Amino acid sequence: MSKPRLQGKVALITGAASGIGEETARLFAANGAIVVIADIQDELGQKLAAEIGQNQASFHHCDVRDEVSVEKTVAFTVEKHGRLDILFSNAGKMGPLAGILDLDMEEFENTMRTNVKGVTVTVKHAARAMVKSKTRGSIICTSSVAAAIGGVGPAAYTVSKSAVVGVVKTACSELGKYGIRVNGVSPYGVATPMTCESYNISVEEAERNTSSLANLKGIVLKCRHVAEAVLFLASDESAYVSGHNLTVDGGFTMVCSSIPPPDSSI
Repeated sequence: MSKPRLQGKVALITGAASGIGEETARLFAANGAIVVIADIQDELGQKLAAEIGQNQASFHHCDVRDEVSVEKTVAFTVEKHGRLDILFSNAGKMGPLAGILDLDMEEFENTMRTNVKGVTVTVKHAARAMVKSKTRGSIICTSSVAAAIGGVGPAAYTVSKSAVVGVVKTACSELGKYGIRVNGVSPYGVATPMTCESYNISVEEAERNTSSLANLKGIVLKCRHVAEAVLFLASDESAYVSGHNLTVDGGFTMVCSSIPPPDSSI
């Protein structure tokens, strides 16, 4: 029987109480990692930690918009477990659904504080801890297909997720000399609680909508699929992968959906 892929690793996951973060926390733990669940959703986060088990998971309140909160969460992780091997900077928000012509700039700034500042400051403090302990760590940040192709998401969300790709690039270039890998993961539409609440639709409606526009048919994108991509980037299986933005989109960003493919009976 092969060794669990993250055996002995300590992972910090932001936005871990629900959606992609929750699924990743469960998958990391199942693969041997000790997981710190960081979120502003205290009740959900504590419940998840209890379900995974106190030997493998703990919860820490963390608001990624607040640098002090992030610094304390990283410190908690290192003090409790002695190290930090993996950061999954996943906390984010949809923000206003308006286009650029009707964009409320205060709402725009709020979105950027969570999606861009939050990722940047989390990478900053996690990387500092890794450098200090000489840990050859792995950092993964959640972006979106909206960063690769215009018109997929609302204006503020698209701008913020595009900036996340920039964070991955600059962090990769700076942290490589310490043996720290930095990558991004960019999912196509997933029916997470954030998505469903933002658009006021059910999980079934969200999945129908995204599946109807998807390139890859016969499968519905789930949080688990994204979590498995993150697991690969966190594990030693991707030991020489850094600076990469891994799209989990069934080819959506690689094809022109406005031109129907030729029909073939072959």
